[in-house]
Amino acid sequence: MDHDFWHQRWQQQHIGFHLREVNPFLLAHFQALQLQPGQRILVPLCGKTLDIHWLLAQGLQVAGVELSALAVDALFAELNLVPQITQTGTLNQYRAGNLEIFQGDFFALDQPLLGQVDAVYDRAALIALPAAMRKQYSQHLIDLTHSAPQLLISFAYDQALIPGPPFSVSQEEVRAHYQAHYQCTVLASVLMETGLKGQYPAEETAWLLRPQSAR
Repeated sequence: MDHDFWHQRWQQQHIGFHLREVNPFLLAHFQALQLQPGQRILVPLCGKTLDIHWLLAQGLQVAGVELSALAVDALFAELNLVPQITQTGTLNQYRAGNLEIFQGDFFALDQPLLGQVDAVYDRAALIALPAAMRKQYSQHLIDLTHSAPQLLISFAYDQALIPGPPFSVSQEEVRAHYQAHYQCTVLASVLMETGLKGQYPAEETAWLLRPQSAR
């Protein structure tokens, strides 16, 4: 993960990846996770997504991981929350109400520090990482969460057209990363009306990953 790249994007506010609305796939398919109020969901590489506002409004406890302190500060400010901040190793923990964000490198987060989560919502993490890091990311996420169910969103397009991020992740690659631990089900797959970044044909896919033990 190129830390300098992401810090620069936030410093310069080049954050076209930040949606100005709740992700439609989250609204359409959240119920597939079968979560109840009070349960805890992890949002890796969360930025300041409005999806966290929505998840909190469903009565969930939300944990997030985000590299940029600017993004974390903005998230709490936009939620009108004043966090308590503590440092654990290289990570800063921000806590307020039902929200906890670990600010720093995702790979520095371990399971004892994270604690139990009941589900994962990966809206922008897998696709934010280059191919060489995606296997490491997916395995670390599995280990962190003890294979908790996931709602995952991926994009597929001609990677030769633009360098990414977001990166193109095919359905075959998603299965390669997760099928040893999960039943991988496509909930929806649609062609983006305006294309990726407004010009490149792309397919967006919502996945439900259910632990193999849940069969």
